[in-house]
Amino acid sequence: MAEAADPSLEALRLRLAPGIAAAAAFDGWSMPAVDAAAQAAGVDRELARFAFREGAMAMIAAWIDTVDSAMAAALPREKLAGLPIRERIRQLVWFRLTAIAGREEALRRAQAIMAMPQNVAATLSRGWSSADKMWRLAGDVAVDLNHYTKRATLAALYTSVLAVWIDDASAGKADTAAFLDRRIEDVMRFEKAKGRLLAGNDEHFSLVRLLGRLRYSGR
Repeated sequence: MAEAADPSLEALRLRLAPGIAAAAAFDGWSMPAVDAAAQAAGVDRELARFAFREGAMAMIAAWIDTVDSAMAAALPREKLAGLPIRERIRQLVWFRLTAIAGREEALRRAQAIMAMPQNVAATLSRGWSSADKMWRLAGDVAVDLNHYTKRATLAALYTSVLAVWIDDASAGKADTAAFLDRRIEDVMRFEKAKGRLLAGNDEHFSLVRLLGRLRYSGR
């Protein structure tokens, strides 16, 4: 029965993840970063290392999980319900950026790890999962094609916004805010075009083309 009262490894990972992110700017997403976080939190070093024995991607995933949890706590569905859909998405994306403010170097190092060929599948899965959480908090109940296209476009939007945010030296990240607004407008136009197509209109859209625009369009 004593074991059942112990915090789970998942809870431990979430507890240590912010500290690891803070240390990752200097130590990378590495065991020395885990050691630093464990020491700061008063956690046994060997237990902390065991919790992150799968390496850097496990550390990064835990960090993303803490952002997901904080976002859900700060912006529950009922709090967003009275807002236009574009404002719901904007608030959710902006909250995520605020939650990682000051961790640009940790993010840069995380992105390099996540872009490694062996990590691409896991990276795409994480991006999809976070986009799904945002849409659900925004009140989305779409099914079939709508369900998938909304998450694909939001994941691409968030990736593009992070690329701007990480190097944005403007006051209050104003350049990122403007870029985010433009990308959200792109998504809204896409949703309208998709609606016309699904209604039988002759106008066509290209999902691949839109995702390319969201990720690589000018800042």
